[in-house]
Amino acid sequence: MESVAKQYIEHLLTYAHKHGLIHAMDITLSRNLILDLLKINSPWNEQNNATDTLPPTDIDTILAPILDYACDMGFIEQNTTTQRDLFEGKIFAHLTPRQSEIETTFKNIHNTQGIECATDYFYNLSKATNYIKTNRIKKDLYWKHPTPYGDIEITINLSKPEKDPRDIAAQKEKEQSQYPKCLLCIENVGYAGHINHPPRQNHRILPITLGGEQWFFQYSPYSYYNEHCIPLNAAHIPIKISQSTFVKLFDFLEIMPHYFIGSNSDLPISGGSILSHDHFQGGKHRFALDRAKPTKTFKIGAVQASILNWPMSVIRLNGEKNDLIQTATNILSSWGSYNNQPLEIISHTQNTPHNTITPIARLNKNSYELDLVLRNNRTNNEHPLGIFHPHSHLHHIKKENIGLIEVMGLAILPGRLKKEISIIEDILNDKCCATQAPDHHKQWVTELAMEMTNKDTCPDDVIKTSIGNKFVEVLCNAGVFKQDQQGQNAFEDFVKQSGGVPCK
Repeated sequence: MESVAKQYIEHLLTYAHKHGLIHAMDITLSRNLILDLLKINSPWNEQNNATDTLPPTDIDTILAPILDYACDMGFIEQNTTTQRDLFEGKIFAHLTPRQSEIETTFKNIHNTQGIECATDYFYNLSKATNYIKTNRIKKDLYWKHPTPYGDIEITINLSKPEKDPRDIAAQKEKEQSQYPKCLLCIENVGYAGHINHPPRQNHRILPITLGGEQWFFQYSPYSYYNEHCIPLNAAHIPIKISQSTFVKLFDFLEIMPHYFIGSNSDLPISGGSILSHDHFQGGKHRFALDRAKPTKTFKIGAVQASILNWPMSVIRLNGEKNDLIQTATNILSSWGSYNNQPLEIISHTQNTPHNTITPIARLNKNSYELDLVLRNNRTNNEHPLGIFHPHSHLHHIKKENIGLIEVMGLAILPGRLKKEISIIEDILNDKCCATQAPDHHKQWVTELAMEMTNKDTCPDDVIKTSIGNKFVEVLCNAGVFKQDQQGQNAFEDFVKQSGGVPCK
């Protein structure tokens, strides 16, 4: 087993050199550091162990025998995905360039070849270090679903490893740590991680300035779409949507105009999963929301404002940067105090605010564009998790908050659905009894069976269509102005109250 590990260490060094992680002069150093990590006294002797087979190029194929050896030798306590990842981080600590090296290379490429080539370099490096686990991401299920609002995208997320029972047991023994404070803090760079925190020895960030403040730029390890990036505040401070947010979004576009950029809202229920650390999300992807068409157009000063054909309530602004910032600030202020009790929109409960905005900025044909998605996080007895949140009959598909990515028409559904869909497909194919359906899906299975109109109907198509329809309903639930006449009239009135003059 040791000889196999030695051989694959050499494959790993070849891989690291080929992908620009280490220079030729660093190979011996990196080899010795990894040998020491594995308590191996000497390296692979190629002359005594000649082979005609080509070395593997896939990083997970290369790492597997090394991690297996670490398990056999007791360096990995339990052979779980989480604990293998933790040891993998120790390996990449000896292969990943330092922050200063990456920043220097990034700046050189930016200055000589342009910003897009520079982000290509950083993105490819983040994949080469296995910080972005591309092989796991490839396992995500994905399809498009046609709707009256355009083709939305559905993913079932399999890239985040599910907790093994052995890891859950180990979590109880692990003393809770407040360092780093969250998964976005800059202290994650190079952090070894533990059973409750993913390893980040292969994680690197780049400094940027937004709104005159120190921010940093990284890629998401889960990469829900192409070049999924995360600009983050250097300080651990909560998200707060304000005029400063709009300024920072446009500052980012000036630095990286080939990306879109947006922010989750700043209130629970209507926001994303990490509200405690100010950050944005961006990348190189065209969402269904990008293609949404106006249903009504207004002028607010020099800015064009449009209500979009979209299940959530979106105002699209087009114009010059400074005009967009001021108009967005005015709409945010107007929305912050807006009330419409018949539509369940109440801005405050005593001093607790409920209205906020999810903003998204992009360059569209070299012109600035800003989408403002109106949000409200109020709850009531009928909808204790949120009035403008997936309603309870949809929780078997989607119960989590509707954040920035899903607002734009990309569903991120829980990994449990893959196995559950497989069971339901067997039921619809008469391969097993309906009683084997998970309890939370039993009503859905009955509905699906009624849609199996003939023997040629494909269960997979029926299931995917149903999931797509349910996600559209989720987005409609999250919309504050509903798609009926009452809702759309109220939406138009709100835009008028915000200074909008209807275009003829």
